[in-house]
Amino acid sequence: MKKNILSFIVALVAASLVYLFFAPVPINPAAWTPQAIPTRTGQYAQNSRLAPVERLSLGQGHAPEDVAVDAEGKIYAGFEDGRIIQLQPDGTQPKVFANTGGRPLGLIFDREGNLLVTDAVKGLLCVNKNGEVRLLADRADDGVKFGSLNDLDVAADGTIYFTEASNKFPMTQHVNDLLEHQPNGRLLAFDPAKGTARTLLKGIYFANGVAVSPDQTFVLVAETGKYRVLRVRLNAATLNSTKPLETEGYNASHVDVFIDNLPGFPDGISSTGNAAGLSVTANAGGNSAKAASANPYSAGNFKFWLALVTPRQALFDRLLPHPFLRKVVYRLPKSLQPAPERYSFVLALDTQGHVIENLQNGSPDCYAQIANVIEHNNTLYFGSIGEDTVGRFALR
Repeated sequence: MKKNILSFIVALVAASLVYLFFAPVPINPAAWTPQAIPTRTGQYAQNSRLAPVERLSLGQGHAPEDVAVDAEGKIYAGFEDGRIIQLQPDGTQPKVFANTGGRPLGLIFDREGNLLVTDAVKGLLCVNKNGEVRLLADRADDGVKFGSLNDLDVAADGTIYFTEASNKFPMTQHVNDLLEHQPNGRLLAFDPAKGTARTLLKGIYFANGVAVSPDQTFVLVAETGKYRVLRVRLNAATLNSTKPLETEGYNASHVDVFIDNLPGFPDGISSTGNAAGLSVTANAGGNSAKAASANPYSAGNFKFWLALVTPRQALFDRLLPHPFLRKVVYRLPKSLQPAPERYSFVLALDTQGHVIENLQNGSPDCYAQIANVIEHNNTLYFGSIGEDTVGRFALR
């Protein structure tokens, strides 16, 4: 009897090892060695400035990733079940504004008061003031249907810049894309006059947040998989290029690194100014999340807000140079895989990519996994992939 039990245990262990080491997996990991994780000192000094964040109830739902504010100061956020919820300016009276039938992620208002949406399932959408949803594009000029769309911003000429996080994995499997560490993402541009989208920059390691500079000379793209933010120059050479730019071997006059080796996973990015006059304070009908005055760039009060959805983990970084080990990790139960730390982390950057604000909170009850941050009337609003509410934080 004991011999049979021992044989069974040996066989079970052997089968488990065979599974862990050799079972087929959907990821094809590439080796990459990141720089050492910056310590939470100096410009990244640990603090609890985000402790007073207020939670605004959206009703039943989860993971309101992005936030937008309309010309009347009403607040909008999208749940993972497809609903976009509207709050009154004081953060009360949640109601369903629209339902995309997919997964609304990026949100921003255009000059006409339409809510533009990057939906990870449906594509690039436009929602009018009555909550009616219209498809703008579900594929680029290459004819290939979009994968997981992520974030967006609007330029002064109406061009919509938006990201496809991955052309391989759906957003529900975003961890797979990060484990694989392949350049599956891209930045696209939608021309409203032509009604077409084209790829502007390809080869991005999990393309995430988007923000156009207020002087319209560049657009920022958060590259989550490489812990950095890229800057794409909106010059004639870039905009008139007949083929997409590449992140590898790029010309600095087209693409360069805005900020590198961040202490966390960069997610959403927004600006406090936009020369298109897209703010409610500058131009009625626009997006207050993108501007603080009619011309904040020249006034010198402009900044980018960047959300770090979770701090980097030493264990995960140690796995990145080893594709085989990441396959083993993929085969482990989810409970044994690296998981996001419950933490609040937001940075403000100037126009040169220097850190000028550092907001954190590591307490157990913090507003965690901040995925997007926008500024409106000297107040920050947060979206999250780990909360059920919108966060609100008054700037001092």
